[in-house]
Amino acid sequence: MRCLCAITALLVTCATANADGMPAVPQFTEDTASSGVNSTFSGDWDFTVGGGAAVFDCNDDGYPDMLLAGGTSLSTFYRNTSTRGGPLRFVAQESGLEFERVTGAYPIDIDSDGKQDIVLLRSGENLVMRGEGGCMFSSANETWNFDGGDAWSNAFAATWEKGQSWPTLAIGNYVDREEEISPWGSCTDNWLHRPAADGSAKFAAPLPLKPSYCALSMLFTDWRRSGTPDLRISNDREYYEGGQEQMWKMPPGGAPSLYSEAEGWKYLRIWGMGVDSYDIDGDGYPDYYMTSMADNKLQTLEKPGPDARPSYKDIAYPRGLTAHRPYEGTDLRPSTGWHTQFEDVNNDGYADIFIAKGNVAEMPDFAAKDPNNLLLQQPDGKFVEAGQLAHVDSTMIGRGGAVMDFNLDGLLDILVVNRWSPAQIWRNTGPAGNWIEVKPQQDGPNRDAANAWLEVKLGDRVLRRELLIGGGHASGRAGFRHFGLGIAARAEVRVLWPDGTAGDWHTLSADQFYILPRGKDAFAWQPQ
Repeated sequence: MRCLCAITALLVTCATANADGMPAVPQFTEDTASSGVNSTFSGDWDFTVGGGAAVFDCNDDGYPDMLLAGGTSLSTFYRNTSTRGGPLRFVAQESGLEFERVTGAYPIDIDSDGKQDIVLLRSGENLVMRGEGGCMFSSANETWNFDGGDAWSNAFAATWEKGQSWPTLAIGNYVDREEEISPWGSCTDNWLHRPAADGSAKFAAPLPLKPSYCALSMLFTDWRRSGTPDLRISNDREYYEGGQEQMWKMPPGGAPSLYSEAEGWKYLRIWGMGVDSYDIDGDGYPDYYMTSMADNKLQTLEKPGPDARPSYKDIAYPRGLTAHRPYEGTDLRPSTGWHTQFEDVNNDGYADIFIAKGNVAEMPDFAAKDPNNLLLQQPDGKFVEAGQLAHVDSTMIGRGGAVMDFNLDGLLDILVVNRWSPAQIWRNTGPAGNWIEVKPQQDGPNRDAANAWLEVKLGDRVLRRELLIGGGHASGRAGFRHFGLGIAARAEVRVLWPDGTAGDWHTLSADQFYILPRGKDAFAWQPQ
């Protein structure tokens, strides 16, 4: 059996690689001009960061719709009118989500009614927008007792703490935007919005997380598989004093506290812009990719296990993932990375990494022409740059975005929100291997199973990822989760639910969409 699995894994690899050993490079066609998408993230000082997108299905047709932040312009909602496998098409329409000063957006089903709600991050009062159905939304700040504050917010994460039917939201705030002349050291407090103590469907007063160091991305993540997610925050060293990267211990119902160096947390200072996670090395624990100015980081636990200490080592350099300067052109100054996302864009069974790139504005020490990265993973765990070959090497000033199957053909497409220039969208036309897309669902609170784990058996490997609400750069997504399968005609899939219950393994055929209801058989879903 082991021999058969090894042969299967070899065939998967061979079928999705070129003769020179380079992974198959998918070709992307830019559909921006004909897509109907025409949004620009505009603004000056207090819109140097942010510029996100929320991607989610709000009319139950399965096609991902999206909301793009506009900065000083109105945010814009786009209904997806694409056909399966066809060009990417969207129609702008009124949704109730149109506000100025929006920096980012994240979908989350707060009240677990089966309709996605949207958290709007703003330079100003943040808003929680309740999904009313039919892609219409209304403010729920008062109804749900959500204090939106008046900060400059760019980061978001959410989880359901043990025993709670209402989520905990974390909001990451940046500098005091009134300090335009000397903003250094003016990082404002991040906020933790926990459920109301009386058990009502409301939030308690926000809890400041002190100290805060100008957060630009955050995740609730079960980093040692204990069943209790903690809050990891990536911070921008440009403006903090005495700061570093952070991870907060989050005992259910208890006071948050920072992991210390004595507990294993290592001092690290970067220009933290975005973060995403995936079990890249196959040890069963999440690894974290963090974008920055110059060197980006890929962190993995030094000693994984249930009693692991939060001690991480950086393996970006040996894996080929520093992405520290432009890979084309003559500008050799350091790069600036923003939104990042692990996804298998060529469906070979190995997660790749996309990074949206762009100068903050006109910073002279950093590259002005800074192409987006598309780093393809090889079977040996190393990554190779394919942005230029795949035609996603835009040098506009990128910020947020999403890697998502917008036309439901099993090929992942790419969206990037740009500062001062229109957003761009690329359609993946292959070549690529087989695939599977799955959506876990459970009754009651946390309907979409945030912080569950998806596992996919592929040959002698198990692909794993934690289902997260948060991360990236000011950009969130909800919907089907995608796995490439190479030439495999089927795969075994299971869900490890947020409470630790292991679901059954389901043998599922390739090139299909599946709903994975808790405690029931998986069933195929067919796009129209």
